[in-house]
Amino acid sequence: MLLHEATRNRTNRRGDATAVAMGNDRLSYAQLELHSNRFAQGLLELGCRRGDRVCLFVPKSPSAVTAMLGSLKAGCVYVPIDLASPAPRLAKIVAAADPSVVALTEPAVPLLDEVLGALDGLRGVKVAALDSVAGGDRFGVSLAAPDLAALPEEAPGVRVSPDDAAHILFTSGSTGTPKGVVISHRNVASFLEWAIGHFGIDESDRLSGHAPFHFDLSTFDVYGALTAGAELHLVPPELSLMPRDLAALIDRERLTQWFSVPSVLSYMASFDAVPHGGFPSLRRVVWCGDVLPTPVLIHWMERVGQAQYTNLYGPTEATIASSYYKVSAPPEDETSPIPIGEACAGEELLVLDDDLQPVSPDATGDLYIGGSGLSCGYWRDDAKTAEAFIADPRSPRSGRRLYRTGDRARIDGDGLVYFLGRQDSQIKSRGHRIELGEVEAAANALESIREAAVVGLSSGDFEGTAICCAFTPDDPSATSSATVRTAIRKVLPSYMVPTRWLVLPALPTNANGKIDRRRLRELFLEAHVPRVARDGPALRRGDS
Repeated sequence: MLLHEATRNRTNRRGDATAVAMGNDRLSYAQLELHSNRFAQGLLELGCRRGDRVCLFVPKSPSAVTAMLGSLKAGCVYVPIDLASPAPRLAKIVAAADPSVVALTEPAVPLLDEVLGALDGLRGVKVAALDSVAGGDRFGVSLAAPDLAALPEEAPGVRVSPDDAAHILFTSGSTGTPKGVVISHRNVASFLEWAIGHFGIDESDRLSGHAPFHFDLSTFDVYGALTAGAELHLVPPELSLMPRDLAALIDRERLTQWFSVPSVLSYMASFDAVPHGGFPSLRRVVWCGDVLPTPVLIHWMERVGQAQYTNLYGPTEATIASSYYKVSAPPEDETSPIPIGEACAGEELLVLDDDLQPVSPDATGDLYIGGSGLSCGYWRDDAKTAEAFIADPRSPRSGRRLYRTGDRARIDGDGLVYFLGRQDSQIKSRGHRIELGEVEAAANALESIREAAVVGLSSGDFEGTAICCAFTPDDPSATSSATVRTAIRKVLPSYMVPTRWLVLPALPTNANGKIDRRRLRELFLEAHVPRVARDGPALRRGDS
C-alpha cells in the first residue's frame, strides 16, 4: 500500500466526512485529496523528481497533513521540521536533508530566516508557500498560495514503489549532529495493517493526534486515521503541558482513541485531570516511547474503566512500534513493571547475549528487532547504518537484518518481553529519544565552558530521565549554571536542555584519565534535594 492512496480511496466512498481537524480548522476527505493533489502538481512544476526531499516548515495543522500527502503524491520524501528547535540545529538537518523544496507557512518565516542565515542561503532550493507569506520576496518564493489554487485538481501520475522512502525523521545523534531515519511506505503500511486490525479502528473512530509530526508516533495518528477512514483530531502543541485542557479536548471532540508518550498520561494524572467515569467516548488508551509508571496506569484504569489499555514499544528505526502488551486489569502491585509484550505481526523481538545467541528465560540480554518495520537505515550514513543494522546471525546470507536497539531486556517464561533500560548514553525524557552526546557536544561548544559532561538520572517524576550537566567554567566569577542554561537554550530544543546542573573546579576522572560518569551520577544524587511536588499530588492507589 502507498500511504497517499488512503485519501483517494476514502474520498470515493465518503468524501464529505471529516478527515483532519484542529479546533475550527477542518478538512474533509475530499478537500484533503484536492489540496494535496494541487500541492503535488506544484512540486512537479518546481521540477521535483521522484526521491527529492521536501522540508516542511509548517506548524502542526491540517495544512501540514496536506503537504505531507502532496509530497508523497509527487514521489517525494518529506522531512518534518521541529519548529520549536533552535535554528542552528535545524540548519544541520536542512543541510543533511539536501531538499529540492522548502514548504513554508507564515508562522515559520522568522525561523526560516534564522536557518537561512546559518546556512548562508538555500543554494538554489525553491520555496513553496502554503499561505500568504509576508516578506516572501527575500526567500524567493517560487510557488505562492494563489498559484496552488490554479493548479490541476487531479493527482499526478508519478509512479511510486512501496519500497520508496516516504519520510525522513531526524533524531538526536551521539556526535552532536542529528541523524535521519529513512522510513518507506512499506514500513508504515506493514504496521498499519496490524494496528488497524488489532485495535479495530474504523470509520466511527475519532483519533487523537498528540505527537508532533517530526516524532514517529504521529505516523500512526495520521495514516492510521486516514487509512481507516476515521477522523484525526490534532492536539495543539500549546496544550501539551496543560492537563485539564487536554482532558477537555478529549471530552469536547469525543475522542475514541488517545495515543501519546507516557509523560502526558502521568501529567494528567498528577493534576487530577482524569475524572472518575470520565471520557465516556474513549475506547482505547495507547502509549509508546517510554515507561509508564504502574501507579499512573492504575490511576487511569480505575477512572476510565471502559477503555482498553495497550503499551507499545519500538524505536524510530523499526517504524512506530514493534511489540505490544494489552493490560487487561489494573495491576495489583504498584511496583510491578508493565511488559513491552510480544511482537506485532510481521515483527520479531530477540534478546541476545554478547555472542548474538539467545539468552535463557528471565536472563538479561540486548534487545534486537527484526521484521517488516525495519528502516533501510540512516540517511546518507552507511557507517552508522552498518553499525546499527546487522545481518541476522541465524542466517547471515539470507539478507535478513536485525536492528540493535541499545536496550536491555529479558523474556519471561510466557514469552513476554520486559524492557530493562538503556546500555549506552541514549535516554528517553518526556517521550523524546535523546542522545546525551548531542547535549554534551552543545555544552562543550559554549565559550564560557572549559569542560562539560552530561549524564542521565531517573527523575522519579513525569520526565522519566533527568538530563544532568556538570561543567567547569572558563571564568568562575562570570559563569553560573543560569548563564550556561540561557546559552544552551539557544542551540538545543527545550526538551534537551539539562534540568540539573553542577559547577565543579574539575570533572572527576578514572584511572584511565576518562571522565568518571559513575562518580558524576553519585555527585548529582548527593547534591539533589527532592523537590516539592510541583507537578501535583503524589499518586496513591485510590486517589481521586
